[in-house]
Amino acid sequence: MTAAATQPIAIKIDPDTRERIGRLAEARHRSPNGMVREAIQQYVEREEKRDAFRQDALNAWAEYQETGLHVTLEEADAWLAKLAAGEDAEPPECHV
Repeated sequence: MTAAATQPIAIKIDPDTRERIGRLAEARHRSPNGMVREAIQQYVEREEKRDAFRQDALNAWAEYQETGLHVTLEEADAWLAKLAAGEDAEPPECHV
């Protein structure tokens, strides 16, 4: 991201947090602004992934309600155990 593509934003933080950010920035030879910008970017990315995961779960639930297709806990657990053991196992077939 270039400087021309950024816009300033004002946030209010308590003095203790501001001081902590300053100490971290100094220890890492970075600016407090850069530290805050990176933290916000990481937060936004994490929340976007969380939203996508939640939407995927809602979509999967809706599909299950429509079709009834599923795998049991035991089937999924056995498949995951094979993968954890290093086996190249195909996922179990969905069924009603």
